[in-house]
Amino acid sequence: MIPNPESRIPPKTYHIWTIGCQMNEADSRHLASQFEALGFVETPRAIDADIAVLNTCVVRQQPEDKAVRKLTDLGGVKNKRPGMIIALMGCMVGKREAEELAERFPFVDVFTAPSQTDVLVETILQHDAYKHLSKAQVELADYRLPAVNREKAVTAFVPVTLGCSHVCSYCVIPHRRGPDRSRLPDEVLDEVRALAAQGIKEVNLLGQIVDRYGFDLEEGINLAWLLKEVAKVDGILRIRFLTSHPAYMDEELIQTVAETDKVCPYIEIPFQAGSDRILESMRRGYTQQEYRDIISNIRKHMPDASITTDVIVGYPTETEEDFMETMKLAEELRIDMFHIAKYSPRPRTLSAKMKDDVTPDEKEDRRIRLDELITKINAEKSAELLGETVEVLVEEFQEKKNRWRGRTPHNKLVFFESDADCLGQLVNVKINWTGPFSLIGSVA
Repeated sequence: MIPNPESRIPPKTYHIWTIGCQMNEADSRHLASQFEALGFVETPRAIDADIAVLNTCVVRQQPEDKAVRKLTDLGGVKNKRPGMIIALMGCMVGKREAEELAERFPFVDVFTAPSQTDVLVETILQHDAYKHLSKAQVELADYRLPAVNREKAVTAFVPVTLGCSHVCSYCVIPHRRGPDRSRLPDEVLDEVRALAAQGIKEVNLLGQIVDRYGFDLEEGINLAWLLKEVAKVDGILRIRFLTSHPAYMDEELIQTVAETDKVCPYIEIPFQAGSDRILESMRRGYTQQEYRDIISNIRKHMPDASITTDVIVGYPTETEEDFMETMKLAEELRIDMFHIAKYSPRPRTLSAKMKDDVTPDEKEDRRIRLDELITKINAEKSAELLGETVEVLVEEFQEKKNRWRGRTPHNKLVFFESDADCLGQLVNVKINWTGPFSLIGSVA
């Protein structure tokens, strides 16, 4: 029997490099599943791939610089392998930026805006090397986990709103991802059911302002309603959502989180600055007292709720007095986790027109001082769990350290040892050691 010559041809390979937010991670997962439906196989190194995709972030200058370095390196690879396809997607590629990027990086074959994985795949299928592939194959990939995640992934991100219309003064997202819009409920729920069928135990519903889910849909459909519907999906053990905005965190949503068993008592709600003057300049839409009231209301319904926030230090015109208002708010509210960013001007934003008058040394000094305060608060709050038993959803086995890693409903990171196969299981763990950002225990 003469073997089919095509059977000796190695499969085409793809590589996706991702940086930035959870929305990018969700986009990359979906794109990987589309590639694999076409018969592509993932390769761990971009330089070995037939198709290399860079999924980028420009929220701050640092991730954009990383993407540019990575892209420049791939340009050198393509000089030696001209058949290689390079695609650039994510927030580097806004509507007005694609033409400029094409001039700057002429070796890039495809430019795709955030979340537009279908457009990227369709463009690739028009390439001579891939015209024989069918678009119908891609449709089979909806909500499928790529091979690298199968039998290992326990949690997954599910976008529910896309884009943002709030236009904070410092934020480039509205210019790159467009105005906010909600995904249809059936589409979101179909994705959650498909993920549950593949073994996913926890879903994290995503939006730049996730609280706004349903604002453009029929009356009665909002994030609170969606959380209740997702909780009905068999196989899903936990539900989280992010990122919230203080202006849209209402009573119904807080009560739903408190009363729905599968929804974790964990809320990510940025305050960005403790100074009302800076908040007004940022166009955030609330005062520090209004933020305090929201946190107080959350804790009234859920006294043990875990709260995470984002803070920007060194925003234009921020004085030492302004920064101390941020420190005061952080110490008073004792929030569980802070994501601290040093301000960097972003193109086309309102704050980019302002003088960036806080020196790099001042920004770093403020970041360090706030980080030290948060580390102290976290250490004190973690110490309260010493000797307690917590429920852990196990996400990974760390072979080098011979231990399991998972998280509590409050998103506390926990490590423990066990000879049993705990992946994807809810395990009760007694805490024997506490640190600022993680806990160690033993099976209870």
